[in-house]
Amino acid sequence: MEFDTIIVGGGSAGSVLAHRLSARSHHRVLVCEAGPDVKPGEEPPEIRDSYSGTAYFDPRFHWTELKVHTQIVSHNNPDERPPLRKYEQARVLGGGSSINGQMANRGAPTDYDEWAARGAEGWGWQDCLPYFKKVERDLDFDGPLHGKEGRIPVRRIMPENWNPHARAAAEAFKGAGFDYLPDQNGEWRDGYFPITISNENETRASAAMGYLDAETRRRPNLTISCETTVKRLLFEGTRCVGVVALVRGQEQEFRAKEVILSCGAIHTPAHLMRAGIGPATHLRDHGISVLHNLPGVGQGLMDHPSIALSSFVRKAARVDERTRRHILLGLRYSSAMEGIPPGDMFAAVVSKSAWHSVGEQVGSFLIWVNKTYSETGQVRLASADWQAEPVVEFNLLSDRRDLDRLMQGFRMCAGMLMAPSLAQVTDNPFPAAYSDRVRKIGVINAKNRFLTNVISRFLDGPAFLRKAFIERFVVEGFQFDEVMTDDTALEAFIRKATIGIWHASCSCRMGREEDPMSVVDTEGRVKGIEGLRVVDASIFPVVPRANTNFPTLMSAEKISEAILAGH
Repeated sequence: MEFDTIIVGGGSAGSVLAHRLSARSHHRVLVCEAGPDVKPGEEPPEIRDSYSGTAYFDPRFHWTELKVHTQIVSHNNPDERPPLRKYEQARVLGGGSSINGQMANRGAPTDYDEWAARGAEGWGWQDCLPYFKKVERDLDFDGPLHGKEGRIPVRRIMPENWNPHARAAAEAFKGAGFDYLPDQNGEWRDGYFPITISNENETRASAAMGYLDAETRRRPNLTISCETTVKRLLFEGTRCVGVVALVRGQEQEFRAKEVILSCGAIHTPAHLMRAGIGPATHLRDHGISVLHNLPGVGQGLMDHPSIALSSFVRKAARVDERTRRHILLGLRYSSAMEGIPPGDMFAAVVSKSAWHSVGEQVGSFLIWVNKTYSETGQVRLASADWQAEPVVEFNLLSDRRDLDRLMQGFRMCAGMLMAPSLAQVTDNPFPAAYSDRVRKIGVINAKNRFLTNVISRFLDGPAFLRKAFIERFVVEGFQFDEVMTDDTALEAFIRKATIGIWHASCSCRMGREEDPMSVVDTEGRVKGIEGLRVVDASIFPVVPRANTNFPTLMSAEKISEAILAGH
């Protein structure tokens, strides 16, 4: 079958591209999505849910075999390799936007000026802002920074509808001297604010919902093929001419004038390397013929390093019937570390830590390095087998400044918990880790529902029993008093517990032609290859100070316009 464009991956970027490119009636578009479809009006309730914890832990929507290293990997000391962690990478139409936290923010204007300075010319803030506005339909604010006609509705849950835990955290932020900012996507400065979300009428607004609606799907020139896994790219010389895919188990070949990889920052570089595009030595080590030596493929993988400080939330202060949302409030602040720009840190107030009854009793500060300098992560092949998940090493905290700022942030948030407003509604603070035990109990099933119901009764019981139970069954290795009084213990906790926040990016970076580590040009075209582009978070020159979904949507809007202008 012949198409003008084949899009490999129906996630956030793929949904935008499919909608925009197929708007030209003679342009034939095929979307190959490995996961299930989510047809308009028939989305599973877990995906539609305003509370994201249900979809996020549902293995129906994941690449279930994908595991990653988050800590620094020492290749000289294989016995000291950190443990592999499951990584919840979306495998469903709409991609991450169908299961993520629905955060709809952009980052700092200077992030995109840095993109341009690093070689992505034409991607400065003033170049990108029109496409951010094109994405969104802001239900709360108007003006030069906001879009009103985009495919994705965005809104905020204002303070009058916050639960008591979120209101208490806001009081603590105010008491610490931070300003209240009504609009997270307004002027970039420090302060606390209602989190901006891609959500309308208490329902998720994914890229699939916004861009692949019923009207778009009726276009005769658009084919959406779900449960379709691309095995390999097809080439004639150095021109990509199509793909070979398994469509519900049956192998098929599709041809096109151009192929776009939109598989995310982990699977996109793996596709390139299996096709012979990447670091030549690494490819030869796996018996892969080198089509084009591109050393930057898979290199520079980034995420935002994060840790959590949790506490028991008293019954009267928990998430209530006003909204299913569990993260209502955020704090952007500056570490004031020399040479680091303002707004480099973020703390999200999480009023419910999981879908189950214990999760309803635990609130957290989720603290992350918004402006990270850890840029040594990488994606490599485990083998040439297309079914083998790649080797993923995020190498978080490879820059000491990231570790120092998480230590600083942990202690700052611990101080917030001591503020009168939070002290009244919380108890038993503890350093939290997203461990395998937490992951296992986070899987939605009858056994975990029963277990957590039993545990929750102990937690709502007498204070002495709750304290003993948390120390025995919840805390993993580090006590609150220990990390607050011992720098060595706090550093050890952070090194062990730090994870990313599922913002994988930068593994196929945009850059100048002469930059040996750049992979694509400023329109996503793969260097040295014809008929092949990359459009997803892997092309970011550096991860912005933002949740990555909206920067990904913006990038897809910008490049889709460039593609149409070039035809």
